[in-house]
Amino acid sequence: MDSPTAFVAVALAAVSWDGVLTKAGSRALRHALDYREPFRHMSDGEMIELFDRLLAQLRQEGSRQLMEHASAVLDPQQRLTAFTAAAEIMRSDGELVAEEQRILADLASQLSISPDQHDQILAVMDLLHASLVGKPVLA
Repeated sequence: MDSPTAFVAVALAAVSWDGVLTKAGSRALRHALDYREPFRHMSDGEMIELFDRLLAQLRQEGSRQLMEHASAVLDPQQRLTAFTAAAEIMRSDGELVAEEQRILADLASQLSISPDQHDQILAVMDLLHASLVGKPVLA
């Protein structure tokens, strides 16, 4: 596994923890990758093939094993970026439910993300995805 594949594996494992990639999850994942190198140069077919290959690996090995493989390939900065991208994808459809919070905590642990970094990243996601109407964004 190379580092771009490992990056996608982190995000994919987060949005398809149960081995199923929903249409919304696929769309959010693709959107998160579209502007990044080297993904922005990949065709739809190449992206689908990458997702399919990683989903097959996820189903065969499980999310924990896939994350171990990905974590071993990524350097500390890449792990932080991958975790942040995964958190953004999971947060983009609304508040994090308890299961999503558990998944992100487990993901942070597997990627050696400190509790402080985890909390800071999720706080930024709360700001990024805050409602523009109703309650104030900053307290």
